[in-house]
Amino acid sequence: MYKIRCVFGLLLFIGLAGQAQEDKVIKDAEKALQASTNLTWEANKELTTNDFTTAESNYRRAISKSGENTVAPFNLGTAYYNRESYGEAFGRFKQAGEKTTEKPKKHKAFHNMGNVFMKNKEYQKAVEAYKEALRNNPTDEETRYNLALAKKMLEKQQDEQKNDQNQDNKDKQDQEDQKDQNKDQNDEGDQNKENEGEQNEDENKDKGDEGDNGENKPEENTEGDGDKKKEQEKKPSEGDQPEEQKQQPRPNQLSKQQIQNLLEAMQNEEKKVQEKMEAKKVKGKKIKNEKDW
Repeated sequence: MYKIRCVFGLLLFIGLAGQAQEDKVIKDAEKALQASTNLTWEANKELTTNDFTTAESNYRRAISKSGENTVAPFNLGTAYYNRESYGEAFGRFKQAGEKTTEKPKKHKAFHNMGNVFMKNKEYQKAVEAYKEALRNNPTDEETRYNLALAKKMLEKQQDEQKNDQNQDNKDKQDQEDQKDQNKDQNDEGDQNKENEGEQNEDENKDKGDEGDNGENKPEENTEGDGDKKKEQEKKPSEGDQPEEQKQQPRPNQLSKQQIQNLLEAMQNEEKKVQEKMEAKKVKGKKIKNEKDW
């Protein structure tokens, strides 16, 4: 019986101690929340006097004091948004929306997250954020209007992206066509050059053949320039020949002196023949001594 009482008393003591500890935790949380709320109030006041640096510091202190204070991150997000620091603003709105369990506060957090997405032209994400805001407050006309605007901007963005893609595809196709055209022109130029080269080669060959044939005469009736030059080199010019060499007869041709001697010999023979003929006439003729009446 005594042992039972001891055990019961120990359990009671533990229970009371646990309750006291829980109460202490609750009280500490309430105390931290109150301190966080006071810092938030101070930050709001400093923000109205344009003391952003002090206000930001107090908001951060308020957030670190109590995780239950969802007003501090929301107000800090709003302060960032007004200063166009959209990245920091989105982070604080998201923090506030995840921590709060109250639908009105969730609605405001997601609504402002949608506004950040609109500023960044992320219209698809903005549509989703506004939809989530309306789930928590379907009667808010401002959120409904923003949702309609986000859908319209998204449709326009998609059309522009489609047009840009089509333009990119067209530009790419034009570049490919230009490359093909340039390649065709280069190939055509190379072919023309090759044809010109063959034509010039044929012309040069024809000219070479004409030079060899010399005015289209048969080959056996012409003398090559090389042979003529060799013959001219071997044959001295007339101005360079000695006088006696000039008078030398050519083969099978009589010289001037030989012709003169031959003529004289012929004249002498002819004279001898005439003398013989005259002598015969004198011997055979009858001499007449009387004059005729």
